[in-house]
Amino acid sequence: MRKVIKNSYKITVLLGLMFYAFPVLAQQANMGFFEKANSLYNQGEYQAAIEEYLKISENGEHSSELYYNLGNAYYKLNQIAPSIYYYEKALLLNPDDQDILNNLQYAQNMTVDAIDVMPKTGIDRLVSNVVGVFSHTAWAIGSIVFMVLFVVVFLLYYFSSYHRQKRLYFVLSFCFILVAIGALLGAYKQYTLQNSNTLAIIFAKETSVTSEPNMGSQEIFQLHEGTKVNVLDTMAGWKQIRLADGKIGWLPEGELKVIKDF
Repeated sequence: MRKVIKNSYKITVLLGLMFYAFPVLAQQANMGFFEKANSLYNQGEYQAAIEEYLKISENGEHSSELYYNLGNAYYKLNQIAPSIYYYEKALLLNPDDQDILNNLQYAQNMTVDAIDVMPKTGIDRLVSNVVGVFSHTAWAIGSIVFMVLFVVVFLLYYFSSYHRQKRLYFVLSFCFILVAIGALLGAYKQYTLQNSNTLAIIFAKETSVTSEPNMGSQEIFQLHEGTKVNVLDTMAGWKQIRLADGKIGWLPEGELKVIKDF
């Protein structure tokens, strides 16, 4: 019995060490791939650099730096769709990075399709502009901060003995709770906006968008590589997509790649 327990303990310890060692080893391997890929990129070996970068992605590593470099490498090879695809993925992880935004704009300038954005109403535009100032995480943190301030000031109001101070604390606590509720609504709205869209990039050089999810249906318009669409539905190997100008149609799911796949 003691021998079994001892062996079992060794196995447990070994498994524990492996559990902690594997992520470290994987991280070291990824750093090796990243440094090698950067070196190849600087030498102008863009396809070889892409292969090294993709090894990191296949290991489950996701970072704006990785996807930004992949976008740059594909852009150097004039492969517009994958360059836009990886710039968009980088932007998901670091939405305020100016280098990503600039390079994405350069890549988008090489696309064929010119799609007008559907105009928003005055109220929708105002709400989007206000909510878009911060991420949903920042709005949520702000809501918590102002809720704590509300509690503190309300306690000061409750225990205060002076009428003038009580009135001041009451007004401040009322303002803080309103701001906290507003920030909470902002967090919810921003989270909803970020997760309601399943954005994808067209990878086909040219593809027909049809009125129904089958090859015999009528073609309603065409799209070309690099165009960003919003995926609305999936049915039997087809994707229903919507453009920024509001047009809706179906195309084979192999013609596009969803940006957020992690």
